[in-house]
Amino acid sequence: MADTEQAGQPERLSVRTDVVDGTVVVAVAGEIDQEAGGSLRKALELPEGAAPHVVIDLRHVTFMDSSGINILIAVHRALAETGGWLRLAGATPSVLRIIQLVGIDGFIACHPTVQQALED
Repeated sequence: MADTEQAGQPERLSVRTDVVDGTVVVAVAGEIDQEAGGSLRKALELPEGAAPHVVIDLRHVTFMDSSGINILIAVHRALAETGGWLRLAGATPSVLRIIQLVGIDGFIACHPTVQQALED
């Protein structure tokens, strides 16, 4: 498990990483924007030999801009190239709306809960 927070802005974005039955679960809280996106990018860098299966728990994300969208797309592509997958879970209505407007839900599976994302 790893915790990271944006330096100087402890409440802005926090990222926690766990492994559940071989799947990396990244729980994010706060705002995903250009300033805080580095913390999320770092958490999504899988260690050598890790299974390329990732669920991002968005339950506590209050805002996501285009930099967050770009991170999701980049991670999805990188995982797909290795035969893996990315799934999103628990997005708040405002974040889910952004995901749907951009069309990410057309190629990244979105689930209401982490458990459902793990079971898919």
